[in-house]
Amino acid sequence: MSQYLCIAPDVKLGRDVKLASFINLYGCEIGDETKIGAFVEIQKNARVGARCKISSHTFICEGVTIEDHVFIGHGVTFINDAYPRATTPTGELQTTDDWTVQRTLVHRGASIGSGATILANVVIGQNAIVGAGSVVTHAVPDHAIVAGNPARVLRFLVPNSGNGLLATPSVGTLE
Repeated sequence: MSQYLCIAPDVKLGRDVKLASFINLYGCEIGDETKIGAFVEIQKNARVGARCKISSHTFICEGVTIEDHVFIGHGVTFINDAYPRATTPTGELQTTDDWTVQRTLVHRGASIGSGATILANVVIGQNAIVGAGSVVTHAVPDHAIVAGNPARVLRFLVPNSGNGLLATPSVGTLE
């Protein structure tokens, strides 16, 4: 590890976690064999599973759960507040008592492309793929490939004769 790491004492790091320089981790949990790139922040009460890759410049806020074997591209941003405000109706700066964390769940094996934004209260399905630059506003089904702003289903992945998944044509929308 490097002198340019900011890791709070309450962080739970799994076995063989690989950390790049210039990261900020506090109050979170990181699973075994996960790799975290430079300039990543992971906030309290966030969880990243085992064997994940979190690429540089990514922000994982409080309330985000990322299951095992997930790929997060460069510069991905998660949001945990659907209606963010700096102040209360009386003009005082908000505190943690003035809002409720809204959860986000990324299921096992999903991949999120670089520059994507994942809004609050979203579930990304198992083995789903979110295209680079997408804005995910609704749940993504298992095995779906989504892209755009807002992200829409382009097609689904189906098992092939080997161990992988293949894309099949099928256009739809997120509901």
